[in-house]
Amino acid sequence: MTTTLTGAAGVVVLALAACSPLPYEPPASTTTSATEDAAQVEAAPADDAPAGAPACTTLEESRAAGGGSDADPASFPTGPTTATFADDAIHPVADAPAPQLPVTVESVDGRQVEVADVSRIIPVDLYGTLGEIVYSLGLGDNVVGRDLPTGFPEAADVPVVTGAGHALDVEAVLGLDPSVILTDATILTDDVRGQLEQSGVPVVYLDESRTLDGVDDRIRAVATALGVPEAGEALVERTDRQICAALDAVPTDTGTPRVAFLYLRGANIKMLFGPGSGADDLVRAIGGEDAGTAIGLDREYAPVTSEAIISAAPDAYLVMTDGLESMGGLDAMLAIPGLAQTPAGEARRVVDMDGSRLLTFGPRTGATIASLVEAFYGVPAPELPTS
Repeated sequence: MTTTLTGAAGVVVLALAACSPLPYEPPASTTTSATEDAAQVEAAPADDAPAGAPACTTLEESRAAGGGSDADPASFPTGPTTATFADDAIHPVADAPAPQLPVTVESVDGRQVEVADVSRIIPVDLYGTLGEIVYSLGLGDNVVGRDLPTGFPEAADVPVVTGAGHALDVEAVLGLDPSVILTDATILTDDVRGQLEQSGVPVVYLDESRTLDGVDDRIRAVATALGVPEAGEALVERTDRQICAALDAVPTDTGTPRVAFLYLRGANIKMLFGPGSGADDLVRAIGGEDAGTAIGLDREYAPVTSEAIISAAPDAYLVMTDGLESMGGLDAMLAIPGLAQTPAGEARRVVDMDGSRLLTFGPRTGATIASLVEAFYGVPAPELPTS
């Protein structure tokens, strides 16, 4: 059986929590997107889906379906807020599903890869997305190596195969005798890519883009590569339900706050993120306006300048929690030239979130959106469906 793995087009390169440098951005020639939809192969028939299963991944779709809370903008919190999660656990949609193998899939770089054994899986990327998907499919017991962001409790005892700056340690990977490796361009250099492909271990590259629309495609692609497409469809359905429930909690009148997503790392790295970064999609999803996009930033991120941030005039800042801590806290952050001279700085309206959750765009995306809605607007986090 031959299947093509797909996802939303585009290359997005971001930095995650505990990552000093911004990650490797591959040349355009090294990563290509396939065009055939993995969901079309061995996916559960549409008639098998529970009646009324929603599939909304935009605020507009939620509104069209009658979603939205009645919170008053005057009641929205000001000042610093930490976005929290009531539940950090993984809830698999199946209990050790039986893979249908072998399967031949087309990696996003165009290679045909045969996967005949998924007993020893290493899913690695910059965000922990692939590990989160594998565990959510019910194959967590088969994972023998992980990246640092795959840090949820269920994976705590699994060896980490990424080092400083989230660089992939090929020797550590191959030393674990994997039967299949799932990865993407966010964590690869050309040298590492070559070593993996010469190892003889099946290596499947996934689409690395970060959008809400791409979440379902990524789940289906991983499920197809591991021979569990039906579990993939169940996970897609649950993920869509959770995203819809989270979007339904967004106030009908958000006031459209302009939000600047800042990447902070100690005294040296300060970036404003913009279009295509993934952060812009999350800001739009909660009814805000991305500041980087609003001022005409034409790439995923750029160094913060006082002129740029003052011109952006954000109403709120969004940062990673450990990035804020690496700066020395809120006062140190607002001492960066220009940050205090904005509506967000004057109100000290800074929302921080665990970096290993913020930009994952995996099965727990609904919880990420729900947590951001609660932090920005002060509305109770909605209860998300678990089945």
